[in-house]
Amino acid sequence: MAFQCQRTLSLFGTRCGLSRPNLAISFAFSTFDMPLDRMDELSEKHNKKQYNREERYVLSELSELLPIRPKTPQHSLFEEEKGTDKRAFDGLLSSEEKLQGVLLQKIKGKNAIQIALTNLDVDLTVGILENVLNRANLNGDLMVSLFNWALKQPNIPNAIHIYHLILKALGRRKYFSFMMEIFQIMQTRGINPNSETLLIVMDSFLRANRVGKAIELFGKLEENGFECDTESLNVLLQCLCHRSHVGTATSFFNSMKGKVPFNDTTYNLIIGGWSKLGRVGEIERWLKAMIEDKLSPSCLTFSHLIEGLGRAGHTDDAILVFDEMVEKGCEPDVNVYNAIISNFISIGDLDNCMKFYEHMLGNSCAPTIDTYKKMILAFLKFRKVADALEMFDEMIERGFVPNMGTITSIIEPLCSYGPPHGALMIYKKTRKLGCKISLKTYKLLLERLSRFGKSGMLLTLWDEMQESGYSSDAEVYEYVISGLCNVGQLDNAVLVTEECLCKGLCPGRVIYSKLNNKLLDANKVERAYKLFLKVKEARLSDNAQRFWRANGWHF
Repeated sequence: MAFQCQRTLSLFGTRCGLSRPNLAISFAFSTFDMPLDRMDELSEKHNKKQYNREERYVLSELSELLPIRPKTPQHSLFEEEKGTDKRAFDGLLSSEEKLQGVLLQKIKGKNAIQIALTNLDVDLTVGILENVLNRANLNGDLMVSLFNWALKQPNIPNAIHIYHLILKALGRRKYFSFMMEIFQIMQTRGINPNSETLLIVMDSFLRANRVGKAIELFGKLEENGFECDTESLNVLLQCLCHRSHVGTATSFFNSMKGKVPFNDTTYNLIIGGWSKLGRVGEIERWLKAMIEDKLSPSCLTFSHLIEGLGRAGHTDDAILVFDEMVEKGCEPDVNVYNAIISNFISIGDLDNCMKFYEHMLGNSCAPTIDTYKKMILAFLKFRKVADALEMFDEMIERGFVPNMGTITSIIEPLCSYGPPHGALMIYKKTRKLGCKISLKTYKLLLERLSRFGKSGMLLTLWDEMQESGYSSDAEVYEYVISGLCNVGQLDNAVLVTEECLCKGLCPGRVIYSKLNNKLLDANKVERAYKLFLKVKEARLSDNAQRFWRANGWHF
């Protein structure tokens, strides 16, 4: 064996020209007596010359024997990379992702950020701007830079509602210094702030429990282009009472006596704040102060009183107040009826709810969509689905069209218990009316249909969701895969899984394990193994993409 290896090496050396002459053997028959050190020195020199002379020849011979490609110079790779069109991959990203990708790069310099944003191929709209400001993980400086760049775009008007978007986004994230900067430069850009602007800024401070900042802003209204009048005071009191700072609102109200005139709205705000807390004594005290100030209580005032009595557990007293209103000739309006209905809902007395609802219709008092929403949700809370559907039909007959939030709030409890029949009825009726259905509603229905194994309805609803303009995410695919597995349609479940993987999405481990176990139980081992390889590769890619997008490397 050793002899064969040596022979092979010798042949390889001859083929490649790597024969090393042994000087000791060449001079063995010479009469010249050479020292050993000198012989080694000559051997080294001869080897170096031989190597330098035959290096190129050896590499060429090795390239023929072995599958080795000669190395490409490094500079040519960079030149080729520079020549590629980096925008070829922009079609894979939405406009929001492109903007987020640039902003997350942490580019230094405002001008550099403006140039990078301008170089994007993005058709910016108000909706895209709002989504980036609210959803992207940006600091205050980047949000302001994006906003200033957006104002230069043709589709973004220099209007007050655009400034309200940035003020809400900055205030929600507690970037108060940047929020006040935008608030103060509005007038220099030709935008006059209104009461809604003041409401947004003050509510942002109070949401973060910075009551002193909100009151300090009220003291500097004239510096910001406002007047210290009743309307501005009502805005501050509304924000304070909405955020349950009723005691502070009361103290500030007392401090402004004689400085700003009060109206019935001012008193109703304070009374409404105490009614939410169920403080009946404070409500009665402020009601007397309102009468002493020669202001007559309105139906809104009595609705706050009835609501406060109900929150304090005095439902009988609330009914006495209602009867006293009727006896004195003060016809209750829809606010009063809604308050008394809410009181009965809180104690679970649905019979009296229907009694006062019929009383309202008998007095020619038209209910609002808020009335129907309260009663429908109350019926669903106590699992009276038939009554809820009947009330929903009556709402539709009266011409009330529910919005997206109302539809979601009705379908959500229907999808928490029982079969999905009631939820599908609400969905079909609202879709027939042309109502916009939210993605959350579609997901709730898909999950419920998947659990009950309604594969036909599931696939139909999935098609309708895509027709509505919603793209399927990993959660939607999981519901479809799970529903197909529940009815034994494993081949279709595998096809849906492969479609999910082709879109760059990866199903969750629980759903994949469910499908894999079903395939193995059906003795489809080969198909399960092929799917396993695809899911394994997709999961690695999905983890990498999440890391890239979190750091803005996807652009």
